Amino acid sequence: MDLWQLNIFCKVVELKSFSKTAELIRLSQPTISSHMKDLENHFGCRLIDRLSKEAVPTEAGKLLYHYALKLTSLRDETETALAEFHGKMKGRLTVGGSTIPGQYILPKLIGNFIRKYPDVRISLKIGDTDTILDNITSGETALGIVGATTAHKQLIQEKVFEDSMCLVVPTGHKWAKKKQISMALLHGEPFIIRESGSGTLKSIQRGLSDNTMNIHALNIIAELGSTEAVRQGIKNNLGVSILSRLAVAEDIKTGTLKSLDIKELNLAQSFYLTTHKHRSQSPICSSFNSFIKTSLLSFE
Repeated sequence: MDLWQLNIFCKVVELKSFSKTAELIRLSQPTISSHMKDLENHFGCRLIDRLSKEAVPTEAGKLLYHYALKLTSLRDETETALAEFHGKMKGRLTVGGSTIPGQYILPKLIGNFIRKYPDVRISLKIGDTDTILDNITSGETALGIVGATTAHKQLIQEKVFEDSMCLVVPTGHKWAKKKQISMALLHGEPFIIRESGSGTLKSIQRGLSDNTMNIHALNIIAELGSTEAVRQGIKNNLGVSILSRLAVAEDIKTGTLKSLDIKELNLAQSFYLTTHKHRSQSPICSSFNSFIKTSLLSFE
């Protein structure tokens, strides 16, 4: 067993594919399989099951993945510390983002940071808010930006920017030419929501509860797992929804979707830079943390 094999194993688990891992790491698929076989021989048990078209970790594989992440993270910290000793910023960092910051904010920040420190490599994991918070808690990611607060005592959160949400409808919808509607009109309209772990959904629920309205009073016809899926659902006349203005800015600009306000509803959504309270940050993590805060002060 070596760290390179563990790194490959982690990629197989995360990508759920031998072929995608081979493509990413630029090795042949038989070589990836050979490394996995070596690991299984070393530990004396099966680590990966091939179910249908996916590579899925066994219970032993899940346990190994947990420790492999810690080992590869320690490797990255070691490389960073030694580079720092020589006056360089060099190494790897894994960060997380819920859908809105992960798709519309963090890629730009990461690009700007890497231009400043070209020897740094940053891996971005995107998921719903609950998933990213779990990843930070487990140590899979060093920090993340999410769209909801948490009561988890091991996590520290700091508000770094605010977005507003809007009601989004198809171009041919009866409300498409309106600038706003009353909340009462929402009751009978087919409505699409995000999955339960979404920060966007939590913000909608909070806004509705402030007006003594429960989200289940809406005519919910679909629960979709991503902002992109909701956007496509609206475009295909599945229903209407409330989404981040950042997520639909291009659609509104080109006229492929229409947005309007809801009179009584506060649709502000805050986003929080989240770190683990008891884990020391590597020099790269600390620098990127500061870079995020400085950059988002001027965010528009």
